[in-house]
Amino acid sequence: MVTPVVAGLPFVGSALGMAKDPARFFLRCYREHGPVFRVRIMGKTYTVIAGADAANFLNTREGRESLRSKEFWQGIVDEYGATRVISGEDGESHKELREILRRGYSREAIKGRLGDLVAITDRSIERDWRAGERVPVVRAMQYLVTDQLGSILTGIAPMEYVPDIRRTTLYILNVLVTRQRPKLFLKDPRYKRAKARVVELGERMAADYHASTDHPDNLVTDVMNAHVDNPGAMPAQDLPLTLTGPYVAGLDTVANTVAAFVYAVLKHPDVLARVQAEADALFAGGGTLDDESLRKIPSIRGALMETMRLYPIAVAQMRTATRDFDFEGHSIKAGELLYVGTSVPHFMAEYFPDPDRFDIDRYDKPRAEHMRSGAYSPYGRGQHTCLGKSLADVQMMLSMARLFHRLDLELDPPGYTLVTKTAPTPGPSMRFKVRVNGYRQA
Repeated sequence: MVTPVVAGLPFVGSALGMAKDPARFFLRCYREHGPVFRVRIMGKTYTVIAGADAANFLNTREGRESLRSKEFWQGIVDEYGATRVISGEDGESHKELREILRRGYSREAIKGRLGDLVAITDRSIERDWRAGERVPVVRAMQYLVTDQLGSILTGIAPMEYVPDIRRTTLYILNVLVTRQRPKLFLKDPRYKRAKARVVELGERMAADYHASTDHPDNLVTDVMNAHVDNPGAMPAQDLPLTLTGPYVAGLDTVANTVAAFVYAVLKHPDVLARVQAEADALFAGGGTLDDESLRKIPSIRGALMETMRLYPIAVAQMRTATRDFDFEGHSIKAGELLYVGTSVPHFMAEYFPDPDRFDIDRYDKPRAEHMRSGAYSPYGRGQHTCLGKSLADVQMMLSMARLFHRLDLELDPPGYTLVTKTAPTPGPSMRFKVRVNGYRQA
């Protein structure tokens, strides 16, 4: 079967459509061309497989053996002078790294520390969400996420490094991963200074470990123990990239998601009322929080899941074909660069009726619309499914519960419609702001 090619501009190809709204772009192409098509972007051709079957393909043995991630992530490995990064490894190498990092990124890392998460969120509220001010939401969330991930996962909350982490992440993802910008951008002195600071942070974390004999059970300890016990698996040159990984991974992804959550909840007064009521009940009496507590906020959980459906961060997975294979009657050759459009079903009425509607009850039984095979992929699919997804769920639900419990927020202007960005990853514009009318709870 001949694979259709999406029409585009000379050389630029479909770059503009992708840049404006990649999720909707893939959906339109899927509707017009079917589950397999090709796009041209800045002189390169990419094959796209999209839809529920494509999402499920990543979970199969054939998918694991036919696709790899290395080419799309090798640039960041080379830039740091490292040997490998978990997002760019497959097979046994990926399993080895995943085992080293698994506990540090898991829900286990936060066990017994939900009160600490609340305290960090309160610290952020008092620092960045002052009554009467207009707050730039994404920026405030980036500082919150860095504080949380640093304090919980690594024992260091490097707030002074946040601008450097932001700039380094922006440049590396834009230039080396998504390739939306030319490599010339990496010569920018501002980027070079920021990257040097991030490397400095990683080296400082390693040095602090060696200088101490009291090592907490966290990600840094797991990584450094692996380095000491098996330097072949975790060599010294990989430490800066690996140790600062939580900040790079969370700063853009988690911050964008919770910023979109704030917008969506404030845009829907009925949802806002339910979120506030659950949040107030959760924190009533000031008792100890545990996993059972989190089961008592189904509206907040539903609002988070619906946010991740409508504003996905993982729009598509980037892969390279390792061998010739067939998908939906189309022949794909070894070496082809692919996008796997896992978010396409998020916007299809076949899976989510009235898909543009923010409906936080989609996920409760008996509806459970997300449970249809291949329908819902907020954290990616296959062996590269986000390692920290369970931790992120707790982090985001609890943070948003606390924020809406304590603050009286409104969109500014009240009828504001969200403007989004796509570089380096999809999310609300950095210009998105809300007004803090005051404090609901001290």
